[in-house]
Amino acid sequence: MSWINLGEVAYIVERSAGRQHADLVVRDLRPQLTLDLPSAVRVLEAARIKAVCPMASADAFAVATALAHRATLLTGDPEILGGDAGWPTEDLRG
Repeated sequence: MSWINLGEVAYIVERSAGRQHADLVVRDLRPQLTLDLPSAVRVLEAARIKAVCPMASADAFAVATALAHRATLLTGDPEILGGDAGWPTEDLRG
């Protein structure tokens, strides 16, 4: 997972449940994740993905990170799941 996307988790939790809860969620998640610090290569790959697929920048980082690690991207985000984008995903929307 990219640090960019962990930041998204943090702000979403903070908006809905407050900063203290967001801090706890991040603290609990960090040992379970391998966090990818975006490099120049990853930034440009995310830009290329965003250029051809309409999605938020953070979503493009999620895709670029998953592709770099040859991982299936677990998401419920319709922008990432929409269409035949060419990367492996697993839909978490149930």
